[in-house]
Amino acid sequence: MKIIKWGIIGCGNVTEVKSGPAFQKTPNSALVAVMRRDAKLAEDYAKRHNVPKWYSNAIDLINDPEVDAVYIATPPSSHKEYTILCAKAGKPVYVEKPMALTFEECNEMISVCKEHNVPLFVAYYRRSLPRFLKIKELIDQNKIGTIRHVNCVLYHPFEQRYDDEINLPWTVLPHISGGGIFVDLACHTLDFLDFILGPIQSVRGHASSQLKAYPAEDSVSMSFLFENGIHGTGLWNFASFERYDNTEIVGDKGKISFSTFGNDPIHIQYVNGEKESITIENPIHIQQPLIETVVAELLGNEGVNPSKGTSAARTSWVIDEVLKEFRNSK
Repeated sequence: MKIIKWGIIGCGNVTEVKSGPAFQKTPNSALVAVMRRDAKLAEDYAKRHNVPKWYSNAIDLINDPEVDAVYIATPPSSHKEYTILCAKAGKPVYVEKPMALTFEECNEMISVCKEHNVPLFVAYYRRSLPRFLKIKELIDQNKIGTIRHVNCVLYHPFEQRYDDEINLPWTVLPHISGGGIFVDLACHTLDFLDFILGPIQSVRGHASSQLKAYPAEDSVSMSFLFENGIHGTGLWNFASFERYDNTEIVGDKGKISFSTFGNDPIHIQYVNGEKESITIENPIHIQQPLIETVVAELLGNEGVNPSKGTSAARTSWVIDEVLKEFRNSK
């Protein structure tokens, strides 16, 4: 069977454990080249991970005839550019989340990939994680009845690394990330809800910078309505006194509670008062289950990958809607 040979553009922290090794451990997959603008860091990564080739220029990696497909693991500001270059070179793309800076950019990426008949996958890996597939199974089996509403809450204390306005992490610089920590983290929850409950059709919300420590928002509240009539609310704050991460899906026969991040148990409460907890550990290389579906599709097994550009773009649309007023005020 053919081996899909991968190249990585942007071999930074996310590729060290979460994703990079998965391209080597997935059956019928190999990591043959990596790229980083800092040549020494690219070389170091290649040597530590036993990757045959390294580059400091993305074009060189994309044009490498041994590279069949490309994983784009750079910040969102360059996702569109590199995706278009890959599409024009005929190379399938697996791009990090969020898919791009805006919904408009996502649509451009989808259009170019379609024009060149190139598959476009996005790293919303919770769609393939056993822990989250169990939640989907519970809902599909009608364990809590007809779903009525969803409530998402995520907050944590202000982190010291955001207190240096000269050396701020790119995740809170909107021209690079598209927003702040909300964009970086909430997209996972919103995409998973899209996966298990269907598309969101209407969004209302507020975003603000309560601390004014960095250019991006640090507090977001929103209400949303799914196409199937399910209501949703959400609150994200990154200047609170402790860490809290919980999403509740409430039906007419019970509710499911879970955290988006970490390995906390899934909690189910039924209408008769019974309670159940299910613990499913996440894999070490957390993106591997999704990467396995990407490789399977590239080898001809259509329909096995659950995270395409079209679904990922919907999450970017939701983010755009809730941040629209805040962005326009800048």
